[in-house]
Amino acid sequence: MPDQRRERNFLRRSGRIRRSSSEFDAVLWCVPVFLVLLAGILIASTQRQANYADWYHHWITAGFGICIALALAQISLERIRPFLVPIYSLSILSLIAVRLVGTSALGAQRWLSIAGVNIQPSELAKITAIIVLAAVLDRHQITSPIHLLKPLVVILLPWILVFVQPDLGTSLVFGAVLLTMLYWSGMPVEWVLLALSAIFTAIFSGLFPWVLIIWIPLMGFLAYRSFPKRWAWSILVMGFQALVAWLTPWIWIQGLKDYQRDRLVLFLDPAKDPLGGGYHLLQSKVGIGSGGLFGTGLLQGQLTKLRFIPEQHTDFIFSALGEETGFLGSMLVIIAFLLLIYRLLNVAREARTNFESLVVIGVATMLMFQVVVNIFMTIGLGPVTGIPLPFMTYGRTALLVNFIAIGLCVSVARRGHAFSRNW
Repeated sequence: MPDQRRERNFLRRSGRIRRSSSEFDAVLWCVPVFLVLLAGILIASTQRQANYADWYHHWITAGFGICIALALAQISLERIRPFLVPIYSLSILSLIAVRLVGTSALGAQRWLSIAGVNIQPSELAKITAIIVLAAVLDRHQITSPIHLLKPLVVILLPWILVFVQPDLGTSLVFGAVLLTMLYWSGMPVEWVLLALSAIFTAIFSGLFPWVLIIWIPLMGFLAYRSFPKRWAWSILVMGFQALVAWLTPWIWIQGLKDYQRDRLVLFLDPAKDPLGGGYHLLQSKVGIGSGGLFGTGLLQGQLTKLRFIPEQHTDFIFSALGEETGFLGSMLVIIAFLLLIYRLLNVAREARTNFESLVVIGVATMLMFQVVVNIFMTIGLGPVTGIPLPFMTYGRTALLVNFIAIGLCVSVARRGHAFSRNW
């Protein structure tokens, strides 16, 4: 025991000891607050010509979110585990209720109206799925394909209910979270590649069918190299790939709404429908490009003022950022997001338990995926999917969920390992 104390004192003096659990985590707190404050100004700018204002609602919601995060930061995640089944069940029931008595807007039925306040259960389902999936993966190591059944069921139920709302963007988040958490839990990288291969199979079947002649046998060979029963799994994987290729045309026509198909295609050439499906993309790129290096100044963007982009304060808030703060301001926000993700990765590595580590990596994946897809969408490098920009897009439920996620991660950071690894 005395030797352990001497070693700990030496590590503390040498700076290799992890920060005290009571110390303020500047990155996890300051980056979200900075993004929220900036977003409030940008939201006000997008509504200068409107007869309503949402910017102060964004800040008020953030205030509630910070209070919730502060409370969660004091609670060990292990104390939440006994309540995971009722929390997950309530999340599923709320998604079912959306289908039955939900409120519709902009062609989708995604909200529940409770006491006059619209709540989006799909946002709450994201953080619920992360916590429950982390608990499942913590108790069941992925050493055989049969072990994937429970994690898939955990994600599949909310995924289906969100997809049929329809909410294609949020459903994609579930897939990204699942694959990343499976990999973090120890699943072989070859299995991750095989899971992702179905996406490329669908793309090839629609655009370059001849590629499937090479692609499907290649995936079969990868399965042969990575699974225990080589020939059986190789044939099964190739059969599944062929099934995906065969079903893709039907899913494209019957499974997606007209506007969803337009969004997935028009980002390649939005000029084909400049006044319809391509309008948002064209105007967003014009707005961002007009900002130049330094931007027009906060509350000074003319394209933003004239509201060339409908509902710009929601999914296209980054276009207002690009116009009013320019390339430098946009890069500052991107760096802030990268700094936040980097800190979360370190928290995940320093976590005391696999369960806590998996929760943090799930949160990091959720935030990073949304940041990349949203920014790519606004600059024309990806389709319009309706994925919000974390802490910046106006939306009460999404903002609260982001702060709940931060509160959980701060809790893990405060109780992490004593030894700092890369921070």
